[in-house]
Amino acid sequence: MSNTVIVFDFDKTIIDCDSDNWVVDELGFTDLFNQLLPTMPWNSLMDKMMMELHSEGVTIEDIEKVLHRIPIHNRIIPAIKSAHALGCDLRIVSDANVFFIQTILKHLGISECFSEINTNPGYVNEEGRLRILPHHDFNKASHGCTICPPNMCKGLIIDRIQNSISEDNNKRFIYLGDGVGDYCPSLRLKERDFMMPRKNFPVWDLICKDPSLIKAEIHAWCDGEELEQILIQLINKILIEENAQFISSDCKLQTLSIPVHESLPKALSVRP
Repeated sequence: MSNTVIVFDFDKTIIDCDSDNWVVDELGFTDLFNQLLPTMPWNSLMDKMMMELHSEGVTIEDIEKVLHRIPIHNRIIPAIKSAHALGCDLRIVSDANVFFIQTILKHLGISECFSEINTNPGYVNEEGRLRILPHHDFNKASHGCTICPPNMCKGLIIDRIQNSISEDNNKRFIYLGDGVGDYCPSLRLKERDFMMPRKNFPVWDLICKDPSLIKAEIHAWCDGEELEQILIQLINKILIEENAQFISSDCKLQTLSIPVHESLPKALSVRP
């Protein structure tokens, strides 16, 4: 097992659009969505939209069919499968909802690659309507973060993940994201970690205002092909450093002689 924890945002990171907008647009409810948008928080609006869809006869099966057509770059799935095969701990931290995410991951055949999904709850009630609830119940209390939306602070989620594995100081994080909500967790990463913001998206713009605020190494990406290339390179960089550290600690009382024709493990090549 690798000591690498990889945290993915979902919308515009794993998939190539916003899943909320995709469902609303594909089912023909864009005008109503835009009309209601100024009146309530996004997360509450999506729950309201699911009620409107249900009242107009849209079924859960209709929603699932739309989610099965969601756009995704053809190198994202190989990147996820490669990272999982290399022993990394893959997790999702997303402001979408669990119903959308699980439906898409299952359809793509990559559900088993992820150990944890942190997102807004979503379930089908007894009437057959999809309910979408906030990850943090902001009606009861604020999560206290001024950067993030009221229903979810991704930084607090990263804090929890870091604390849950704090006994293993060798764990290193790679965080991938695109949106404003991905900025807060980028501030929680440590010097040995890596931040992969999507170039020319909101989190990239925020980071560029003052990159010195980010302790982690920053590696920007544009599309799925570049995401795969950089992600696999970083995983292999960590693996090589882990192996070098293991050799150093295991042989500190010995003289290690390596023939000229041998070398430390090389980075794995990535097929185009």
